Amino acid sequence: MKSFKFKVHENNYHVTLLSHEGNTIELEVNGTKYEVQLQEEVKTTKTPTLVRSASKRPVEPLKVNPSSKKTKILAPIPGSILMVDVKVGDSVKVGDRLVQLEAMKMENNITSEKAGKITAVLVSVGQKVLQNEVMIELE
Repeated sequence: MKSFKFKVHENNYHVTLLSHEGNTIELEVNGTKYEVQLQEEVKTTKTPTLVRSASKRPVEPLKVNPSSKKTKILAPIPGSILMVDVKVGDSVKVGDRLVQLEAMKMENNITSEKAGKITAVLVSVGQKVLQNEVMIELE
């Protein structure tokens, strides 16, 4: 089958793979035949696995400046819009649900932290949003 040359601790080894069936491999090392058993079958993935390190700081809750005229409601995490409960011109008070966002198979209610009037709805049902993307503006 395949032949390999190895050098381990200044010793040269010529290895030839003779056969491979299931977890049994027959090979020849420097003219001596060996039959070895794999502990478990090695499976290779075609796509790489992306590993992201944990955030160094805790997630900060959305804070609104009560003195500002215009408030932007941002997506706290990436996800899909399940429901939009408001439209332009609606008046909302603190705690009213504005949008329902699905992220990581969880439904998240995005509520208003400031009373006001909706001036823009920038998302629609089924739309995917990224973290910190503006979803709604209110005055």
